[in-house]
Amino acid sequence: MVTLSRIYTRGGDRGETSLGNGDRVAKHALRVEAYGTVDEANATIGLARLSADADVDTMLSRIQNDLFDLGADLCRPGDPSDGKLRIADSQVDRLEAEIDRMNAELQPLNSFILPGGTPTAAHLHLARTVVRRAERLATALAVSETVNPAAVKYLNRLSDHLFVLGRWVNDRGAADVLWVPGANR
Repeated sequence: MVTLSRIYTRGGDRGETSLGNGDRVAKHALRVEAYGTVDEANATIGLARLSADADVDTMLSRIQNDLFDLGADLCRPGDPSDGKLRIADSQVDRLEAEIDRMNAELQPLNSFILPGGTPTAAHLHLARTVVRRAERLATALAVSETVNPAAVKYLNRLSDHLFVLGRWVNDRGAADVLWVPGANR
């Protein structure tokens, strides 16, 4: 368990931060950008939980915990099989099972949808876009440094999950806002 007795350390006052292995890096380093964006996604999911029903809230609570695992994974450079806290394929599998269960209740799309509908759906769409940004940063990081492949898979699947969940909370897609191409020409 983590114990935080002091919130500020002054260690970052010169624009550097410590990674999970103790290495000091610039706060704008790609690895820090990646796990910082995961933290941002987690905060946006917290907003969605404010208006979610109990079942959705339970699902999002698990995801928020996973995102802390993911942040811990991304903040620690090195071999993903090093025995440290890492995202596991079983977490990706759980997202896929939830996607399949929700998607079975939705009609297929015949148009793109606009982010919105219910307040919960709007927040889920916002979270989805932040997760996509985190995924872009993690894949960019993976070009030059070792990144757990399961972490990238988790981000990819989570954005799909949030999209399907957004439709699902929009009255199983009935309250989706459809894109009308060229509607305002």
